[in-house]
Amino acid sequence: MAHLYSMTGFGKAILQLPAKKITIEVKSLNSKQLDINVRMPSFYKEKESPIRQKLAEELNRGKIDLNFYSEVTGAEKAPRVNRALVVEYISQLKGIMDETGVEGDIMSAVMRLPDVMQAAEDEVDEAEWKAIQEVVHQAVEQLNGFRADEGATLKVDLDNRIAIIREKMAGIDVHEEDRVKRIKEKLSRGLAEIAEKPDENRYEQELIYYLEKLDVTEEKVRLKSHLDYFEQLLNEGGPIGKKLGFISQEIGREINTMGSKANHAAMQKLVVEMKDELEKIKEQVLNIL
Repeated sequence: MAHLYSMTGFGKAILQLPAKKITIEVKSLNSKQLDINVRMPSFYKEKESPIRQKLAEELNRGKIDLNFYSEVTGAEKAPRVNRALVVEYISQLKGIMDETGVEGDIMSAVMRLPDVMQAAEDEVDEAEWKAIQEVVHQAVEQLNGFRADEGATLKVDLDNRIAIIREKMAGIDVHEEDRVKRIKEKLSRGLAEIAEKPDENRYEQELIYYLEKLDVTEEKVRLKSHLDYFEQLLNEGGPIGKKLGFISQEIGREINTMGSKANHAAMQKLVVEMKDELEKIKEQVLNIL
């Protein structure tokens, strides 16, 4: 049996290399679709595509944010100054200062300009990239573990709420006999106010028609079927959030129809209570992968 996963989670993993420390943080929130946002140092940008592919394969759905931090811890890997570019920047700035008469600290200004500092390497080392892939995998695994734990909690809550709806539905049967009796009495009182004696056969036909219009047997059968399927999916697990959302709508449709047909205060109270549980179910389903 697959786990039931929440869409929210967090994972973090750290890679300590000889001259740098890499930290990967991944978090996910609810979203109807897969929405991936990756923040990483420009030096590693060429590797963004495989990271995105990894996230799409492993996380399936949700708003995914991956933050990639690289901290230099060794002097031999420290960024180096782009000398040629610095000389060009200084030449241009001196020319502008001569023309305008403006004075200032040229070097401080130059060091803040784009591309003055260059990474020590020209490209990502293959061994380093392999290690980075592993640490990304560790962060994603941790996030999925978080999702699974929260999914287990959601399953317990949803199972309880489905059980409550079943209990309320069973309670409707208790009032069925009283409801039919009240309907018959109401029709009889109405007929008694009519001076002309009604045709008994016609009265029976109209009564049967009226009771059939208010009968909720089909709605209860369909509701039970939807509840069974909902629980079946919960037990199967996996990425079932969208399916549960669709089934929740069908459950709501049957409950609403029962409410419109109830014509009985105690039954309508049970319907309202079922609707309340269903709304809570819908809120929880939004969190499920």
